[in-house]
Amino acid sequence: MTSEHEPPSDATASGRLAGAGRGVRAAGRGVGRGVAGATRVSGRAGRYTVQQARRAARAEGAGESGLSRLIGLHAFNAAGDAAVAISLAGTLFFQVPTGEARGQVALFLALTMLPFAIVAPLIGPFLDRFSHGRRWAIGSTMAIRAFLCWVLATAVATDSRWLFPAALGVLVASKAYGVTRAAAVPRLVPPTLTLVKANARVSLAGIVGAAVSAPIAVLAATAGSEWSLRYAFVVFVIATVWAIRLPSRVDSSVGEGTLVLMPAARDRRPETPGKRPRTRIPVAVAFALRANCGPRWLSGFLTMFMAFLLRDNPIGDWKPEVLLGLVIGAAGLGNTLGITLGSLLKRIDPALTVVLALVADAVVVLVAALFYGLVPLVALGLTAGLAQSLAKLSLDSTIQRDVPERIQASAFARSDTTLQLAWVVGGFVGIAMPLMPRLGLGIACAVLAAWAIFVFVSRPSRMGTSPGGA
Repeated sequence: MTSEHEPPSDATASGRLAGAGRGVRAAGRGVGRGVAGATRVSGRAGRYTVQQARRAARAEGAGESGLSRLIGLHAFNAAGDAAVAISLAGTLFFQVPTGEARGQVALFLALTMLPFAIVAPLIGPFLDRFSHGRRWAIGSTMAIRAFLCWVLATAVATDSRWLFPAALGVLVASKAYGVTRAAAVPRLVPPTLTLVKANARVSLAGIVGAAVSAPIAVLAATAGSEWSLRYAFVVFVIATVWAIRLPSRVDSSVGEGTLVLMPAARDRRPETPGKRPRTRIPVAVAFALRANCGPRWLSGFLTMFMAFLLRDNPIGDWKPEVLLGLVIGAAGLGNTLGITLGSLLKRIDPALTVVLALVADAVVVLVAALFYGLVPLVALGLTAGLAQSLAKLSLDSTIQRDVPERIQASAFARSDTTLQLAWVVGGFVGIAMPLMPRLGLGIACAVLAAWAIFVFVSRPSRMGTSPGGA
């Protein structure tokens, strides 16, 4: 018999080891089954989400017309932009000295005005001379961003001087994509959808794409900001291929004309044989476009001004990154609410909506200037996002109602170019503004109020008043 103090025999030790091994294997099988079960559940949820998204994108004839492909492309575009924004949030604004950052951003942002002021009005007629022109133009905006994201990843990792040029290049390419996409949507709208609903559906796809991509980018950024940029590189490469595979109808301009952004009493210019007919912008569209410039200007202003203001003038014990995230998040929520309202409402009065959006922006900026704090700033972001999206949908509705179908593609491209330019001007003013909260917001309020007066005074006495379908 073995004493209780006697060491266990080899057989006993082997038995214990075998029992422990069986326990480990059983635990391993349990963990494996749990992981496999979680993977199956996640996979089913992911497949269900993808199926529902595809079904929504292809609904009401969008699959047959090719609009669903453009909806998917816009989701990739928003996903890549979200990844870039997350990566640069802690690099571009929060790690570089304020004076140096403001100077460099102002310089390169000023250069972005050149493409919108000169190149954009010429690129449409230029692309009309080539087959596959617009698909390659949209694809180029994706390919350029893919290349610049790879450059940015290296610049972030090595503190290269190419950080600011590459970051602003991504911004320019993103704005250029907005212009080229605006010309593509009218060519792919099915007969069962209005242009306003089509644009709202594309915008909603962008929100979904950004929401899905943001957690992935945050996870990649935990290994370093350069990894979320490399993730964005992959997204934009896929988007480049997707853009080139858009339906050939995107390139077609048969029977189309060109819209001239100069309103006049007469609607048509004398036509020249062999050239595209040129049509002057209707007065209602000109009014809606002028009103839209206010919310878009404010968006650019707040993007740049708040990024530097909250860094040097945080509120209480809040971290600048958290404050900026709350304001941007509120703006994104407002934008989503505006798009949702535009999709659900059966009818809106475009002329009234664009005026209310402009006035609401001016009032909330004034409140934020007088009662500067976290709650007023969040309310400002929410109102700015809501006003911008509702004003844009109203502009789309006015174009759909008052612009002949054969020049609607040109009208959307020209209007988006003007609005992108307004954003750039607002961003430039936001960078140049002294970092004094009440002064900067007060000046922004004065600019919006003056612009609102100009828009209201210049409103034509006779203008289409029938509400456009939303």
